[in-house]
Amino acid sequence: MEEKLQRLKGLLAEIDDLSHAQAVLGWDQQTYMPPGGAEDRGNQLATLARLEHERWVSDEMAHLLDDLAPLASQLDPDSEEACLLRVTRRLQEKHARVPARWVEAFSQATTLGQEAWVKARRNNDFASFRPYLEEIIQLRREYSTFFAPFTHIYDPQLDDYEPGMKTEEVQAIFARVRPVQVELVKAIAARPQVEAGFLHQAFPEQAQWDFGVEVITRFGYDWERGRQDKAAHPFTTSFGLGDVRITTRVDPQFFNTMIFGTMHECGHALYDQGIGQALRRTPLATGASMAVHESQSRMWENLVGRSLPFWKFFYPRLQEIFPGQLGNVSLEAFYRAVNRVEPSLIRVEADEATYNLHIMLRLELEIALMEGSLEVKDLPEAWNSHMQAFLGLTPPDDAHGVLQDIHWSSGLVGYFPTYALGNLVSVQLWEKMHHDLPDLEEQIARGQFANLLAWLCEKVHRHGAKYEPQVLVEKATGSRIDPQPYLRYLREKFGQIYGL
Repeated sequence: MEEKLQRLKGLLAEIDDLSHAQAVLGWDQQTYMPPGGAEDRGNQLATLARLEHERWVSDEMAHLLDDLAPLASQLDPDSEEACLLRVTRRLQEKHARVPARWVEAFSQATTLGQEAWVKARRNNDFASFRPYLEEIIQLRREYSTFFAPFTHIYDPQLDDYEPGMKTEEVQAIFARVRPVQVELVKAIAARPQVEAGFLHQAFPEQAQWDFGVEVITRFGYDWERGRQDKAAHPFTTSFGLGDVRITTRVDPQFFNTMIFGTMHECGHALYDQGIGQALRRTPLATGASMAVHESQSRMWENLVGRSLPFWKFFYPRLQEIFPGQLGNVSLEAFYRAVNRVEPSLIRVEADEATYNLHIMLRLELEIALMEGSLEVKDLPEAWNSHMQAFLGLTPPDDAHGVLQDIHWSSGLVGYFPTYALGNLVSVQLWEKMHHDLPDLEEQIARGQFANLLAWLCEKVHRHGAKYEPQVLVEKATGSRIDPQPYLRYLREKFGQIYGL
């Protein structure tokens, strides 16, 4: 039995290598690849995706899992071997439902689609992107059919990012969250607005970049196992536990874009860098789910990065770097400005009180696209009407509307809900962390993040994908995903800032 287990681990290591080779090519595509390389890159990624898929669905993989089933039943369910066998079986059964020709077609379509999206966004030209997105959406609809019967056609999409979660569960959670956030935003709108004009002025790009590097170095980002580059849409990628890379973008006329984007991506990277070394080159060497992953990025971006203790430490340094811009701006004024609540067009720059509304908008559109009640040709109009309904705004053009996110060009249907779920999980973890580390705010105000990171590594990071997200959240906090801590946090924080 031990020999078969080792052989299985060998196959999984090969799959992991192929997956990370695709990640390298994907990272290069979004950072350094010239636009003319899209077709060739699509062929390369399609080949690697097919080879990876073939290993997942091979007779040898299926036979090994069958032969090892008796061992799995004898092991401690929380042991690494038991978790590995359970997760591998689940992934193998999913892959076995998907034809290799679909895998190749999807890889090719999304590679070309990403390049088309970059140009379309730059030129505010949805029409040029439409045929690529139509093919991608058709492929995603077909993907769901491989998993029939299902309760909802969106379930297979969501399951890729939130194992075991159903569409109706997410809708039920959002139904509890949306009314509270809408009322909070209305209450804030009735109060005098926070001044934030000083954030919109010239902030030299290199100085911004260097400050971001200072911040995430202090957070604990390991530069021996990572690097940072620029991308049109910031992302984090992993080529293995020893190589976890982040990207960011810089707006020389708006301070928030770089620093909060950098902290967000660093949160993802800290998770990946903290996965237990024993899980290397297995399907467990990744996050439990995208919601859990987003809980880490949103925590470092918002609960840490937009907190008053954080800026008590970093704001004097920021004033040193930008004396002309911020030298006469008080700490309190700056803190209130970076937490200003105002419905806005761009999701990645949305404040905490309105952010989830951007996600709920996208969820409704994705569900409609999967159901077929919305066609791609009608997506810009649907986007604009949803923006008006959810946030009271109408985008001036598609670049500020339907073209703003990279996700659909990458085929990531089902991903968006994880951002909002991650917000909820982040505060559940935050409350538990404060219980275990009573002086956490004082530590942050001294620029000390080691204990915070160590707590996250112990409770979340080191486990990788051993547990389904709801199980991991319950182990770490004592309850499954619950919106109440997050809603309580929003009321308290913005009640104080806006005097509610």
